[in-house]
Amino acid sequence: MTTFISFIIKEARHILRDRRTLLILIGMPIVMMFLFGFAITTEVRNVRIVLVSSSIDKTTQKIANRLDASTYFNITAMARNTDEAKTMLEGNKAEMAIIFSPDFASHIYDGEARVQIIADCADPNMAIQQSNYASQIILSELSSAGVSNGSALIKLMYNPRMESAYNFVPGVMGMILMIICAMMTSISIVREKERGTMEILLVSPVRPILIIIAKMIPYLVLGIVDLILILTISYFVLHVPIAGSLLSLSAVSILFIIVALSLGLLISVLTETQVAAMLASGMMLLMPSILMSGMIYPIESMPVVLQFIAHLVPASWFISACRKIMIMGVSITMVWKEVCVMTIMAILLLTISLKKFKKRLE
Repeated sequence: MTTFISFIIKEARHILRDRRTLLILIGMPIVMMFLFGFAITTEVRNVRIVLVSSSIDKTTQKIANRLDASTYFNITAMARNTDEAKTMLEGNKAEMAIIFSPDFASHIYDGEARVQIIADCADPNMAIQQSNYASQIILSELSSAGVSNGSALIKLMYNPRMESAYNFVPGVMGMILMIICAMMTSISIVREKERGTMEILLVSPVRPILIIIAKMIPYLVLGIVDLILILTISYFVLHVPIAGSLLSLSAVSILFIIVALSLGLLISVLTETQVAAMLASGMMLLMPSILMSGMIYPIESMPVVLQFIAHLVPASWFISACRKIMIMGVSITMVWKEVCVMTIMAILLLTISLKKFKKRLE
């Protein structure tokens, strides 16, 4: 029995000495509780609304105030007509447009007053939920004004048939490209370390930056092949259209592949074994790419801290750009913000990888 207890004590001390094991045992449950408690929510929160009204009368002002006072909606802009509101939806300046017919207050009792709700249906479930919330608030305010036959016409943009594939295909593209590209490259340099061939690279006349770029290029080609396969399946099998330019979509996707490859190279430089590199790339990239990229749960519904973290996840910027080009059909100029952020991420990750690689040379 004494021997058995000694083995238990020995194993406990081994766990306490291993900081990585302690981090997984204690840190992982805390992270999971915060993520699943706050990030995984389908509640409607902070939906940005653009109002369209020829004149702000007393009734429309009351409806606007009630929408803005709720935790569900924020009125962020006013538009002069429906086309201007649609442009704001395409530019991601709003997620929903509420349009009041001319002289709305003068016609609420004769049945001529109309309210139209235009929602971005790239995510059909969330669009229906948001539209129903807004419709209930509008009808409640009209009912309190004595209008018994009020109604709101709901129009769903980009995905009128509410196909769920329209929503998950861009998200799955981001997740697959990130996981595959990062995991493939994460073992490229660390494999040289394990096999002992790193010393040959170190004494070669090739500059470190060329070694890193040479490591990336074969995986970049494989990533492009994966991209072609994904787009082919989504278009011909899942029947998800490419509403925007295929060239723009390809350019944004290749930029994202470069970001994923850069992240994989950084992991490869920082780790010492292939197992550690695979675990780091799998565990550190898979969960954020699924939960915090906007693929399933809207980023706007998360707490501010998690929104900040979500914006550090490269997949969140790619999925946003991919949805806009692929589903909404906007030009690449409308996704300049996503392109700039991913470009900065790629440069930053490559610079850090090169710096860490140089330190090893010293």
